[in-house]
Amino acid sequence: MIASSRPDTRRNASPYLYGQETAAVARVLESGQYGHTDVTEEFERRVAGFLGVPDAVSVASGTAALHTALLAAGVGPGDEVIVPSMTFCATVQAILAVGATPRFVDIDPATLCVNDQLVMEAVTDTTAAVVPVLFGGRAVDLATVRNELAERAIVVIEDAAHAFGSHNGARRVGATGALTCFSFGPIKNLTCGQGGMTIPRTPEEADRIRQIRLLGVAQSQSERANITTYRVDTFGLRYQLSGINAAIGLAQLDHFDTTEHTRRRLWRTYQEALVPLDGVTLVDVDADHAVPHLCQVRVSHRDQVFAELRARDIGVGVHYPPNHLQPAFATWRRSLPTTEQAGEEILSLPFHPHLTETDIDRVVSALGKALKSAGAS
Repeated sequence: MIASSRPDTRRNASPYLYGQETAAVARVLESGQYGHTDVTEEFERRVAGFLGVPDAVSVASGTAALHTALLAAGVGPGDEVIVPSMTFCATVQAILAVGATPRFVDIDPATLCVNDQLVMEAVTDTTAAVVPVLFGGRAVDLATVRNELAERAIVVIEDAAHAFGSHNGARRVGATGALTCFSFGPIKNLTCGQGGMTIPRTPEEADRIRQIRLLGVAQSQSERANITTYRVDTFGLRYQLSGINAAIGLAQLDHFDTTEHTRRRLWRTYQEALVPLDGVTLVDVDADHAVPHLCQVRVSHRDQVFAELRARDIGVGVHYPPNHLQPAFATWRRSLPTTEQAGEEILSLPFHPHLTETDIDRVVSALGKALKSAGAS
């Protein structure tokens, strides 16, 4: 049972709750311990078990996960980080936060993701990391070039904010050997209200991330309870995940099989419903393996179609305006024709597990009318 009232197609995305989240939060509040607690650590263990990995380190947000991962990997001033321009600005801000330079790369027009060739063409002598974005939930497999990247001491840090639960081959994203970062924001596949998770590659890397998220303090919170001082060894930030947020995540994880099934079913419903429409290209998320986070189409006259749909109370969105065209990142602007064309055509349709098949029919019908009105079909 979903606790919140069901939004309609005016919403592009919406939190998806099962009802147990409220009681889980209440138990934490009643305990009187609201910060990083044993509930947080239980959530880390449960996520690690779900993914099939030795460890998982929670942090305050997906952006914090990227920031701490870059710091733990030793990326900093003088380093370049290869990143697609087609992503939320948080990905780029995390790179700038460690003092590194983003090197924007183009994308595959069908998936809106990077691929091996695009990455390797962008590598320079100062490349320290590659941050592939698992756009819409689709896994990005850089396996054929991972050895070459490792030989050059280039770390792969996956921005998997959209991809919790998705598979890369037989394994879930996060379990394939890359340093992986998840977001558990309000509308993600799994939500903590706000939060994130980093999947380390080694125990040493896990220790570094845990120390960074606790202001660089060497001793854990439980260790500090039994000593009169503590030691600060490194730069750090207050990036811990509270027990309140972790409790929401634990309740969500109990029902993730339902979330996964629902998101795949709704994406395939859209896929089938969009077939009769001319002038529409569905962005492929590989729904057989992904847990879809977005349902996006590409259309001509996008801005007019967007306005028409908004006028019909259809909650469309644009994910995302290309970052290399943003004023804040103009220093690193370069020609990315595929990204720029996608930026003019992409349209995110309402996509959240509250939707029904009738809702999707309404969205697709309105899209058809908007395309005709805009002359895009």
